Amino acid sequence: MQLAVVLVSPARAENVGAAARAMKTMGFSDLRIVDSDAHLQEGARRVAHGSGDILDNIKTYTTLAEALADIPFTIATTARSRAKFHYYATPAELVPLLQEKSAWLSSAALVFGREDSGLTNEELALADILTGVPMVGDYPSLNLGQAVMVFCYQLASLMQHTPKEAATVDGNQLQALRLRTRGLLEKLGVADDIKMADWLDQRLGLLEQRDTAMLHRLLHDIEKKLAE
Repeated sequence: MQLAVVLVSPARAENVGAAARAMKTMGFSDLRIVDSDAHLQEGARRVAHGSGDILDNIKTYTTLAEALADIPFTIATTARSRAKFHYYATPAELVPLLQEKSAWLSSAALVFGREDSGLTNEELALADILTGVPMVGDYPSLNLGQAVMVFCYQLASLMQHTPKEAATVDGNQLQALRLRTRGLLEKLGVADDIKMADWLDQRLGLLEQRDTAMLHRLLHDIEKKLAE
């Protein structure tokens, strides 16, 4: 599975350089920047020492949605309390989850927010899974470069993981399932049930490929019945 690292509006060039160095060290190469030119500043190149090729091949985007347009599965990092989210995974928990996804999805993105404010609610809503680094004490968050290193170290094994037999499936089926469930809620007239809609969004990212396919079949049958 290919993993893209996405930095949203990084303010400090040194943080971008540190992220590039962490990626290079752990075998990752796809770095994407949203709404920032910090990577063009001298500090990024200086801190990236030995990782200039990562900086040279950065892809830039205006919005996070554009950066994720070709990515079928998204993990977003947050420092907010995990108690608020039912679809929160620790870095260690991401490994088996992504190993399963690698059998039917070609790529994933790991998104990091702004140094001072993280990701907005709208940006978090673009993710399939939320994650964060469990910390002891009251210190609010890791430095951006440190956070990228933690996740790259934890997920480096995925670069060597090759499924015995890759499934032949539509890599967009998870996103299609999200749109299909939202459409069904509209048809049933319960789209305003925020608790129900939020629960569905939170759980779909955890589904394995077989569960995703079976839920598509169930929704097909429900839609067919509603059309009669």
